Amino acid sequence: MAIPGVGTLGGPGPAGDRGQAGAPVPTPFGVPAPSGIAGGRAIRRMARAITSNRKATAGMVLLVIFCFIGLFPGLIAHDDPNALIYGRSLAPSAQHLLGTTPFEQDIFAQVIYGARPVLLIAFGAGLGTTIIAMLIGVAAAYLGGAWDGVLNLITDVLLVIPAFPLLIVIASYLHGAGTAVMILVVTFVSWSYTARQLRSQALSLRNRDFLEAARVRGERPLYIVIVEIIPTMTSLLVASFLTNALYAVLFSSSLQFIGLGNPAVNSWGTMLYWAENEEAFQTQPLWIIVPGLCIVALGAGFALLNYAFDEIGNPALRPVRSMMRGARVKNAR
Repeated sequence: MAIPGVGTLGGPGPAGDRGQAGAPVPTPFGVPAPSGIAGGRAIRRMARAITSNRKATAGMVLLVIFCFIGLFPGLIAHDDPNALIYGRSLAPSAQHLLGTTPFEQDIFAQVIYGARPVLLIAFGAGLGTTIIAMLIGVAAAYLGGAWDGVLNLITDVLLVIPAFPLLIVIASYLHGAGTAVMILVVTFVSWSYTARQLRSQALSLRNRDFLEAARVRGERPLYIVIVEIIPTMTSLLVASFLTNALYAVLFSSSLQFIGLGNPAVNSWGTMLYWAENEEAFQTQPLWIIVPGLCIVALGAGFALLNYAFDEIGNPALRPVRSMMRGARVKNAR
């Protein structure tokens, strides 16, 4: 017995069925199935969106540069960022490109080595937040009933509490926390909004034919959520990760700036904290300007890259942008 358009009962599913000629059967409603081919198509679409969008390309370039700096800081800065041996408040020179702090530390080395903790928080909190939101949001939408009510209640409680004041309260009890604890704190506070977005998307898929076929085959709910639903939301998940990573950078740097991080950890937020305490604008302005610009540039990289995945996740944006490009070409002629 077969269900039209979704494959054979007990077969490999909507993406795995093949006709007599061996061609893959199209998935219903154009929803990509969770297969290697569908995953490869999603990756190719993302790559095309990045290369065809100047803002997204600029964002990727910024992100690659910062990732290289975070992975190989010793190739760029040859001084020890924690050494107290370079002289007090020296002006920028060939030896110390950004000068030194009143604590006799090299500012350039601190900026370079400070990229790694910020990136760890961005990727760690961004990934953790997206995974938690994905599981809770999709599970609530698919399971429904009491599960949906309980998970929605938890989400609503976190949504009505302002995120940054909650972060301040939690971080004040964990004063001096390191990078790992900062990732956990930001993740705990930030997942609720993404969960609501993913729940709305999953609700639109709950009654699709390929999910009905999986239920008829006797698949378990966990299998359906992880294997059938989540792969159809690839672009939205990537966009959510980029947004969460951006907020993780801003939240963690803000907490460190007001002194709720670990002052001994060399990161851009703690640099701003010490620079503010030492009135850097009057003595060493680069000590506060450069790490601030690095935070802005990294945040801009995540935000610009998000344009590409917005275009994939929101097809309505594509014709508008195409029309705008066509109008510009016409005006140029």
